[in-house]
Amino acid sequence: MEFNEKLQELRKSRGLTQEELAQALYVSRTAVSKWESGRGYPNIDSLKEISRFFSVTIDELICSEEILSVAENDKKEFIGRYISAICSTLDVLTALLLFIPVFGNGADLTAVSLFNMNGVNPWVKTVFVFIISITVLNGISGLIISNLDRPAWNRHRLITGLALSTVATVIFIITRQPYAAILCFTILIIKGFLLIKIKEQF
Repeated sequence: MEFNEKLQELRKSRGLTQEELAQALYVSRTAVSKWESGRGYPNIDSLKEISRFFSVTIDELICSEEILSVAENDKKEFIGRYISAICSTLDVLTALLLFIPVFGNGADLTAVSLFNMNGVNPWVKTVFVFIISITVLNGISGLIISNLDRPAWNRHRLITGLALSTVATVIFIITRQPYAAILCFTILIIKGFLLIKIKEQF
């Protein structure tokens, strides 16, 4: 008997709905539904919780081949979360562009922080602050999402972060801010490399 069938049988033997089992295991009903339909396996922690809840051993729940699959999925999930956290941190670190002297001060060649810029159109300065702020907010939301069991949200946020870094790089190039453009381009390259690593895992 496969794990999904065993789980369904154990749940029904206790007279529980998927919703009730999900609450008992501190997971979503969607997760229980996915496990019971054979579309995925719980992670190691959830397996231990299921084992404790139904007073059965993990060996009784899942065969050795399935355990290998669970371990592989756990490894992929960990790598995905780790890379996502790095990308989110890079987005948050974009806030440094507000304070470090990387912007040209009009005709003057001296580098100043964004807030000390003179001789540029106020709209340009506003666009700089806006794109940096949105990127930082994206990073903060990424750090929060990486702790939730929402892989689709995480993927969308990673793509958004890549797009924001691209837009920031292009804006800084167009407005002839080479130092800011180089910093954003470096972050973009690092993110691109990390996202390729995630694709290789999945």
